[in-house]
Amino acid sequence: MEVEKLAPDVATLVRRVEPVRKRGGRVVFTNGCFDLLHPGHVRYLAGARALGDALVVGLNSDASVRRLKGAGRPILTAAERVEVLAALAAVDHLILFDDDTPRALVAALQPDVLVKGADWALDDIAGREEVEAHGGRVVRMELVPGVSTTELIARIRRT
Repeated sequence: MEVEKLAPDVATLVRRVEPVRKRGGRVVFTNGCFDLLHPGHVRYLAGARALGDALVVGLNSDASVRRLKGAGRPILTAAERVEVLAALAAVDHLILFDDDTPRALVAALQPDVLVKGADWALDDIAGREEVEAHGGRVVRMELVPGVSTTELIARIRRT
């Protein structure tokens, strides 16, 4: 497992992306549960990474996933989700967060680009105001139709 991609706290994460900023690069941020990684996730993360020079993924903690998705989720623990995401070349940095939204994390990191799925309305994207306030931009990325963790779980149950 590439534990070095996982920042233990926000201050460490900010220090880790500083070299990217010093050379004029763009820091991209996205977040999610990323439970049962699938091709939709892989394409989404690769697309997000292509928007800048370093991709930071905020990963909901197990408690946060349970609050957002309900009982029985996550399927994979945070440690397992970190291990899978860290193995992807598109992901440069990871950080776990326990809040229901990454707003505080986005405010501290101040990414140049904030990426969410196109299924999110612009006004519902947590951190949008913070990113735009410092001149950053928000990108709504197209998703792979019919491919989601919820759909995978439903397919497994039907089989």
